[in-house]
Amino acid sequence: MNKPFLKPLALAVGLALAATGCSQNDHSQDQAKPAKPAAASSAKQAAPASSGSVADANTPVFDISELDTQADPCNNFNAFVNEKWVKANPIPADQTSWGSFNELREKSLNDQHSLVEAAAKNAASAKPGSIEQKIGYLYNSAMNMDARNKAGFDPIKPDLASIDAIKSHKDLQPWLDKAFAKGDGRVFGFGSGADFKNAKMQIGYAEQSGLGLPTPAYYTDAKYKDVRDAYTAYMAKLFQLTGDKPDQAKKQADLAMKFETELAKHSVPRVELRDPKNQYHFVSLAEANKITPHFDWKQFFTSQGVTVDKGFSLSQPKFFKEFDHLVAKAPMDEWKAYLKAHTISGAANALSEPFVDASFDFYGKTLSGQPQNKPQWKRSLGAVNGAMGQALGQLYVAKYFPPEAKERADQLVHNVLAALKNRIQNLDWMSDTTKQKALEKWSKFLPKIGYPDHWRSWDGLKITQDDYYANLERAGKFNYDYDIAKIGKPTDRHEWGMTPQTVNAYYNPTDNTINFPAAILQPPFFYAHGDDAINYGGIGAVIGHESSHGFDDQGSQFDGNGNQENWWTKADRKQFDARTKKLVDQFDAYKPLKDHPDLHVNGKLTLGENIADLGGLNIAYDALQTALKNHPEEANKKIDGYTEDQRFFMNWARVWRGEIREKRQMVLLNADPHSPMKFRAIGAPSNMPAFAQAFQCKPGDKMVRPADKRVKIW
Repeated sequence: MNKPFLKPLALAVGLALAATGCSQNDHSQDQAKPAKPAAASSAKQAAPASSGSVADANTPVFDISELDTQADPCNNFNAFVNEKWVKANPIPADQTSWGSFNELREKSLNDQHSLVEAAAKNAASAKPGSIEQKIGYLYNSAMNMDARNKAGFDPIKPDLASIDAIKSHKDLQPWLDKAFAKGDGRVFGFGSGADFKNAKMQIGYAEQSGLGLPTPAYYTDAKYKDVRDAYTAYMAKLFQLTGDKPDQAKKQADLAMKFETELAKHSVPRVELRDPKNQYHFVSLAEANKITPHFDWKQFFTSQGVTVDKGFSLSQPKFFKEFDHLVAKAPMDEWKAYLKAHTISGAANALSEPFVDASFDFYGKTLSGQPQNKPQWKRSLGAVNGAMGQALGQLYVAKYFPPEAKERADQLVHNVLAALKNRIQNLDWMSDTTKQKALEKWSKFLPKIGYPDHWRSWDGLKITQDDYYANLERAGKFNYDYDIAKIGKPTDRHEWGMTPQTVNAYYNPTDNTINFPAAILQPPFFYAHGDDAINYGGIGAVIGHESSHGFDDQGSQFDGNGNQENWWTKADRKQFDARTKKLVDQFDAYKPLKDHPDLHVNGKLTLGENIADLGGLNIAYDALQTALKNHPEEANKKIDGYTEDQRFFMNWARVWRGEIREKRQMVLLNADPHSPMKFRAIGAPSNMPAFAQAFQCKPGDKMVRPADKRVKIW
């Protein structure tokens, strides 16, 4: 289950797009192509003091043969840096996108693969109860398709029987209570999170959930009718696979879709859900029971073994009012059909091949345009990461992330944060009153590099060699219990929300931390023997991006302690909103699909990430200029014919190199708070006079935004 509190603000869409509402079945973001060795570059510079990486001295830095010198960087910078590479590197059949992130994620997957294969080979002789043994057993059980095919859907027969045993509306809450207690809740989400008003403490959060399609709009908008029909057909297929005849299966699927559509109609839309006020609604148990008179929250918390003191967040009251109406009034055949459909779909990828294929046919092929499923080992590795990701991260760090890499990254973080402080101090549109509050928040940033200081314990989790589904069930409950045990306890700012092997980074508003997993601290972001321009245009901009999230449209509503609190004067907030409105307008104008000119980027949905890109790139550029002042011998030197400023922007664009399948792009335009890659490559630089100066661009060029439309925030 996805944790329901304010989502950490990540650099890029993750390996599974949890935000789409179909994270259990999303195939599109996992990697499935062996990483190609990068072409050699003629530039292999000695590392300046501020640079560092886990890469060795022979790692190529920037291959200029990949540049399309026929493209004008002042009018199509993405084409200049990326399109030649994109044309030469088509999307693999088992992927929905391919680019710089995918290549690095592929490297991480291959590294992880060697770890789990070794654990699987040595599991029987490993120390009993060790994470090596548990990971080995879990991976072996996932890979054993013969056993899974023999079992068919036997593992979920008890769950389906328990749904059949529901006789009346009064039986619904006990069933839901038990499902949540097993770590497999339905209809809504529940977990722990920092209290928006007292972030030092963890409280319970209940939030809207229960949808199998990417966003609520997919259930009502006419343009998604084909997707709805395919989704209903998918559910009918699942019912057939569990023994229903075709006509009965179709009837069941129609009932489930009718029920789910009612949930969707009362779900808060994605853009509105970005507003913290739609993510937090603190209530006492008595107040919650007034909102849901047919669902007793005291009984729910008792069944979960959770003690609630003053209350919890019933985060979207409108949704829960409809949930309560359904608990009281929805026909029982609709309830049963819905619960069965989601039970089967949620388990599909852990069952036999027909279920795996059915899930992929809809979520992979139909919804995302992915022609071919991932190989079995990558699906199995994904299951290990889902169940024991931090444990696998412990093995990953021990082998692939030396302590000196963490030290080098610390120095870059220090330099970039210093540049952010300087920018805040010198803002010309913000009053001193608000600046002091901003600087106070800045001073409380907690950077976390690579991996946790303390690893969580896996004692008590039973994993066996030969029962894959039972392993996942036990892991689900183990992780759910671990999560909800935090309710009522102090917030641990040092806890991680991503595994070390994840190629991403994130900012968390409710603990004011910036987090950089080990796997992203590699080329093309981070080079031991790259010039400062390359490192600041890569990992430096990533650091700046995550730091800027503390001051984007969401993060700016939280103070340095992680509390949702207004620290702005009215005049400064008005200035901020006017500047961000320009950024909304800029990205609203971007249209990524030639065959669908009516579809454009949602500037409001992507605003936080676009603010972070713009702020992060400016901050990293300032940090580069400071580094060059400290190394004047590097300041005017060209490498492969390009200046440090040019290479800085070129590496920023290279980070966002890639292509995506049309169907997947259509889903992301509705569901993902990140803009398409090609617009991230150009969006922030086009607002920076430093870019125009670096490439000698002129007014009127596409990469030079007019003064009245140019955006400067942080």
